Amino acid sequence: MFSIATATPIVMASTTSTEQSGLFAHLLPEFRKATGLDVKVVAVGTGQAIDMGRRGDADLLFVHDQPAEEKLVADGFALKRLPVMYNDFVLIGPAADPARVKGTDIVEALKKLGASNAPFISRGDKSGTHAAELRYWQAAGSVSPAFPGYKACGCGMGPALNIASSSGAYVLADRGTWLAFKNRAGLAVLVEGDRKLFNQYGVLVINPARHPHVRAADAQKFVDWVVSPAGQGVIANYRIGGEALFFPNAGK
Repeated sequence: MFSIATATPIVMASTTSTEQSGLFAHLLPEFRKATGLDVKVVAVGTGQAIDMGRRGDADLLFVHDQPAEEKLVADGFALKRLPVMYNDFVLIGPAADPARVKGTDIVEALKKLGASNAPFISRGDKSGTHAAELRYWQAAGSVSPAFPGYKACGCGMGPALNIASSSGAYVLADRGTWLAFKNRAGLAVLVEGDRKLFNQYGVLVINPARHPHVRAADAQKFVDWVVSPAGQGVIANYRIGGEALFFPNAGK
């Protein structure tokens, strides 16, 4: 076991959900104990994180938009993509639920939101959550939501939840950030349990053949650790109020 970390940390571009849920504050100290390596997290939307990887501005990615991740590998900008963990998306809204969306069908819920012109806060930031939200709207028959109640904040998950909380709006969130969110006011989980709401996270090392300056060997150490029984156990043990935020599924 190492006790001294390297002077220059690995740069990991990741999502706001993994950062704002508190997972990395729990996970990365354990990685440092195991390897002596520090990690600098740049928490942005998954789309921005993938763009960083494409430019070589990060050594590895920890993100949640599988089609975009697989395209990055196919285009030669990242090495093999590996699944790490999952949770789910949930539709949050006022507990009184004026649009009457409560249930287990996300597509039907969005149809009701659009029809009733209920206030809806979109991340609007090309994140994994935003990409999922747009897929659900498309399935609901609205490729580009344009009803007056729809507002894009261009912000992370925490700020989007804060806006929804202060304005009594609906919002799609990952469950991990919701469980860590303190400013709930009158918000509640209204739609959950739909298989479409499954939210998979993957990890990828940036290809040194494209960007020779990336620290691929050290980045691979993180990948190897986080998909190992040790790393998967650390993820499984992260809980808030006794409730797990993420479920490890490496190798499945």
